[in-house]
Amino acid sequence: MGRPHRPAPNIVEWWRSFPSFYTIHIEARTQEYMNYSFLKYFSQPWNERRETLVLLDYQMPLDSSSAVDESRGELRDPLCCIMDVQLYVYDLSKGLARQVSGSLLGIQIDAVYHTSLVLGGIEYFFGAGVQTSYPGATHHGKPIQVIPMGQTQLPLEVVLEYLESLKTIYTMESYDLFLHNCNNFSNDFAMFLVGKGIPDHITSLPQTVLNTPFGQMLKPQLDQAMRGVTQAPIPQPNVPSTNGQRLGMSNGATTSGAAFKGKEHIPGVVYKPSKISQLDELLASAKNTCAVIFFTSATCPPCKLVYPAFDELAAAAGNKAVLIKVDLSEAYEIGAKYQVRVTPTFWTYLKGEKENEWEGASESQLRGNVNLLIQMAHPAHPHTLLRFTTLQRPHKQPVTYGKMPPLDKLIAKLGPSGFDTSVTALKEFITNRQNSGAVDAPLPSLPSISSFLLRSLKTLPIETLFPLVDLFRVTLIDPRVSGYFAQDPQQCVLAIITKVIQLGSTCPYQLRIVTLQLVCNLFTSPLFSPKLLSDGNYSTSALQLVTSSLLDATHQPVRVAAASLAFNIAAFNHQKRLYDQDDLLSEDNQVEYMASVLEAIGKEKESKDGMRGLLLAAGLLKYRAPEDGELKDLCEAVGAKDIISQAKGLFGELRDLVKDVEQVMD
Repeated sequence: MGRPHRPAPNIVEWWRSFPSFYTIHIEARTQEYMNYSFLKYFSQPWNERRETLVLLDYQMPLDSSSAVDESRGELRDPLCCIMDVQLYVYDLSKGLARQVSGSLLGIQIDAVYHTSLVLGGIEYFFGAGVQTSYPGATHHGKPIQVIPMGQTQLPLEVVLEYLESLKTIYTMESYDLFLHNCNNFSNDFAMFLVGKGIPDHITSLPQTVLNTPFGQMLKPQLDQAMRGVTQAPIPQPNVPSTNGQRLGMSNGATTSGAAFKGKEHIPGVVYKPSKISQLDELLASAKNTCAVIFFTSATCPPCKLVYPAFDELAAAAGNKAVLIKVDLSEAYEIGAKYQVRVTPTFWTYLKGEKENEWEGASESQLRGNVNLLIQMAHPAHPHTLLRFTTLQRPHKQPVTYGKMPPLDKLIAKLGPSGFDTSVTALKEFITNRQNSGAVDAPLPSLPSISSFLLRSLKTLPIETLFPLVDLFRVTLIDPRVSGYFAQDPQQCVLAIITKVIQLGSTCPYQLRIVTLQLVCNLFTSPLFSPKLLSDGNYSTSALQLVTSSLLDATHQPVRVAAASLAFNIAAFNHQKRLYDQDDLLSEDNQVEYMASVLEAIGKEKESKDGMRGLLLAAGLLKYRAPEDGELKDLCEAVGAKDIISQAKGLFGELRDLVKDVEQVMD
């Protein structure tokens, strides 16, 4: 079955008309998301006949409330589905705590709580790292209570990226029954998903036990004794899987390896048309790239020898090539037109024209020909033939500002607002994180803090905003916090940036610099980085903040912070190019950034750190940029190479970096 570019109007009937053994690929093309695939299949055993929608390696039920809109007969974008979020509550003591806690501890405890969150048909919890299971299928048995937490409209890929960012905090080694447990994880995850934590009587139970003399004395023994229960492996049949790949997570990473890499290495698919019209459509879609047709047959044993290699080539090619498999024992119409008599036979197309044809099941010949075809369709950028010490590697470590200010003095500057509960919560979180690390720093109520920040932007005097933004800046170092504010419905980060931009030249120096540092800290979350580059409101505001700050002739630290932010933005876009993905920065914004950076390079005479950030930003923006694009035209028009060369005499330590950037400007 071919894969149409858009779902058919009668998608509901079409979707359900195929028997269970078919695999149907539907390509969804939108401006917001990269290409992805849906697979329809029936879960085993076959008599259950449960339809399931699979997005890459992620699962969610196919019903009228999620993927298919019965009233309109359309397939909804699964990245925008509304999902119910439930809290599963278990009793690790299996009722024993209720029976003996009164006599043992002197207080009544109803249960030793273990919790998890369930959404999209998968249960997420913390034990041996971040783990997954089918709901209610863990070794903990059935939950004693299921608490509805609300609904989330966050895309599944965003949810899973947020979980990935937690892997350094919720590791197997960091688990502590009393201080860093499953309930802390559920609380943080729920805060991100629905904007509220789990019930207080659950999160406060460990401290309640530790407040008793006997509980404090037994803490080490209890923690050690319960590890066998809390960190036991999940039975393999209960780990969610798709196409035979497990979705279990340990330490925040998928065991299949494809789910989180999928965001950066979108794998290709093998198309299986059965009609001429479908094949023609696929070949037409490859008119600007290349295509490979693998003519095979169900009765051809040699063909099966190269199936794995063909699938691997499709995954490696991504969107650089269209790989097609035609089974001549089923696709009679295609066989009649192409008159292929021998299987396996391969035909290749380059830019819409037939390029090559060969027969036989030679894996080395197949790999060599397909790789050569892709190289011909996508010739290497001239920059890849050069040798750089700084520009040919991904810069995955952003510049961040985590220096701790004197909290008491900072809060005193807030006046009466310093006594607000949100300020107290911020201080407690920052202090705990500073003293004990993120593991022992439970999240405060982030929605409440967002509301408080928005109110303060409207009510506090301008000179009083600096200490509040500085407190927020330190908080955003934690990826749990920056991840939440990437999806903050109140968009308080955008409001802060907008406030500084609106103040213009009247913005106090301290407020401007901590805002620049705050935006740099947003890069601690993989969720916020794309927003700053490609989301209309955020990307425009970030651009205005950088360009207006780079030319601050009075305050060198402002220029350094602005150069750091320009580097972070350029480096993140640079990573996409290294993986042959589309730029996140629009061409217009790239031109604006480059013009501002080059102007700042020409004027910077004082700061070596500022110049390093500017040179890196300029080099990363230009490296592997389109040869016929506006960025190249700008660099030639303003004499970018000559501007870069001036930095040699000013900062000798940067000579190698200057040389690299000079080369890339040629």
